[in-house]
Amino acid sequence: MVEDSLSANAITDGLKTHFIGQKALYYPSLTSTMEVARQVAREGAAEGTVIIADEQTAGKGRLKRSWLTPKGNIALSVILRPGLSALPALIMLASLAVVHGIEAVTGLKPQIKWPNDILVNGKKIAGILIENDVLGNRVTTIIGIGIDVNLRLADFPEIQAIATSLSDKLGHEVSRLKVIRALLVEMERLYLPLSAGGSQTRPYFALFDEWRDNLVTLGKKVRVTAEDATYEGIAESVDTDGSLLLRRPDGTLTRVVAGDVTLR
Repeated sequence: MVEDSLSANAITDGLKTHFIGQKALYYPSLTSTMEVARQVAREGAAEGTVIIADEQTAGKGRLKRSWLTPKGNIALSVILRPGLSALPALIMLASLAVVHGIEAVTGLKPQIKWPNDILVNGKKIAGILIENDVLGNRVTTIIGIGIDVNLRLADFPEIQAIATSLSDKLGHEVSRLKVIRALLVEMERLYLPLSAGGSQTRPYFALFDEWRDNLVTLGKKVRVTAEDATYEGIAESVDTDGSLLLRRPDGTLTRVVAGDVTLR
């Protein structure tokens, strides 16, 4: 049995970061860590503040989908205040931080499905939601991350075909605390070079290259559901702003800035 009690002190104590995760707000149960993060950000919470819940009862994913987090899994939100030029990189660094954090603790090799799902062996194990509040040149970003850690898939037959968990893949329970701490360290490591520069700097392109190389989507036949249309074609590449470049059956190239991808 993994000893895995979460608390603010357990997360921050000895954490090897300068600011991300140095302030943690822990709740046994919340409707949504994103809601609390928005509230404390408006009240002036320090950059790097993390909101963590043992249980999330009304969380939201992308495209207004629900994202429920029963006990035994990870639901957290991180408050950042990046420069405007760093905004396109946030989904890249968040995705890679999750990939690195999971790999460091478990040895598993997750991949990224554009734009923000983390897969292990083709099944979803984590999701990311990013909200930006831009006022002039001032930006407040909240990155929400949900990871299925010790989810008993037998209790959720409706998602068994598309989802998995760390414990399901490894055959034993996994320490959420170790995954959270590894994730926060990786997030800061990737974020610091970006916060000092912008989208035309060497750190940005290095981050983009690694993100692109971890995308399981590229080269695959996909269906993309965007807000205004649905497209099908081959996911040919991604642009440096994170957009997906889709080669349509008629040979044209369509740029998709945001959408939901189904691998065909």
